Amino acid sequence: MSAVATAPAAPAPATGKPLPPISYKAPIAYTAVAAVALLLFGILPASGKQTAFTVSTSTDFFQIERFTVPSKLTAIILCLVALGLSAWTWQAARTRRKVGIWLPAVYAVALILALLTWAVAGKNQPLPLTSLLQGSLFLAVPLVFGALAGLLSERSGIINIAIEGQLLAGAFLAAVVATLTQSAYMGLIAAPIAGALVSLLLVAFAIKYIVDQIIVGVVLNVLVVGITSYLFSTVLSDNAATLNSPPRLPTLPIPVLSEIPVVGPVLFRQTALVYLMYVVVIVLQIMVFRSRWGLRLRAVGEHPKAADTVGIKVNRTRVWNTLLGGAVAGLGGAFFTVANGLAFGKEMTGGKGYIALAAMILGRWSPKGALAAALLFGFADNLQVVLGIIGTPIPSQIMLMTPYVVTIFAVAGLVGRVRAPAAEGIAYVK
Repeated sequence: MSAVATAPAAPAPATGKPLPPISYKAPIAYTAVAAVALLLFGILPASGKQTAFTVSTSTDFFQIERFTVPSKLTAIILCLVALGLSAWTWQAARTRRKVGIWLPAVYAVALILALLTWAVAGKNQPLPLTSLLQGSLFLAVPLVFGALAGLLSERSGIINIAIEGQLLAGAFLAAVVATLTQSAYMGLIAAPIAGALVSLLLVAFAIKYIVDQIIVGVVLNVLVVGITSYLFSTVLSDNAATLNSPPRLPTLPIPVLSEIPVVGPVLFRQTALVYLMYVVVIVLQIMVFRSRWGLRLRAVGEHPKAADTVGIKVNRTRVWNTLLGGAVAGLGGAFFTVANGLAFGKEMTGGKGYIALAAMILGRWSPKGALAAALLFGFADNLQVVLGIIGTPIPSQIMLMTPYVVTIFAVAGLVGRVRAPAAEGIAYVK
């Protein structure tokens, strides 16, 4: 297999330096997935001849009529587009050219549209594409905040497995404070405090007592689950009206922008938490890679001893950035309660912290990469909900597995080789 997948490096004719080895792993994966998709969605019979889609909402500037496409023909064409892109990757691998980000993006869109065309074929109810995308963005919110929390701590050298606990703590405190004050925005302010408190325990054990950071993170997750479950059973359940009935964050449509078809409802008809997510991602993308603070953050995570020799306080930098990461994760926890107007429930985060950790890895410890990965997982999560409502030939058990299967495949196959910060998980003792 290794002889097929990788060819030996050859010297470059101009410089004499060895060229990187030719790897056909990506082209093989692209081709295999596209071929299976062509078999399933194009060749095997669909449940109907036509597939209907809608894209407009009632408040758009202008209405786009519902449209239908021939199911089998459309799926075949889309799968052939994916196969054509696979052929491009073979040529790029042979000539050692890098493939732009456009190719996997177009490839994924083609296969997703082929899946949707096949899955909704013959249904009386059309597939609302705008609602699907809008819900996907909304469901990605806790994943984005969780991934950014992991990024901030791990870029400084602290492994943050406790994202799940930070999300859950943020959801708990947001629900209680929002109920007591009858203000969803007060709950949104309180949530980061809970996340930061969990991070405080993480840095206390990881830095002061030099305990294994992975073990500390897992223990903190269990600790937060135990505390919140106990308080829910003994306090919140008996006083639900006064302690666990949070109001919901209102939807804040941005004038004019929210009325643009498709783009408006998806991006500009959201809650304050989503708009805050936009700001946090943009600010961190600039600060981590284009600021003095970001340079120090990355230096501490890559080579703490060298950073110390130039006067950077290594452990202090790790403490403050891990606390900041916990606060960001706490904001993500507010999604489960005040953003949805839901009462707090036991373990209501449902493992989203671990998926956020996968999004951080898939995004290569980059804010914009974490956002893209979280959107992928959010889309997979919302897709199984929408298709479950419309009805699909895909078994319901497989639909429920979709977000987690996408997570596994993304981390195992789509990331390729990634390198974590060199000093991640290594305690620094001066």
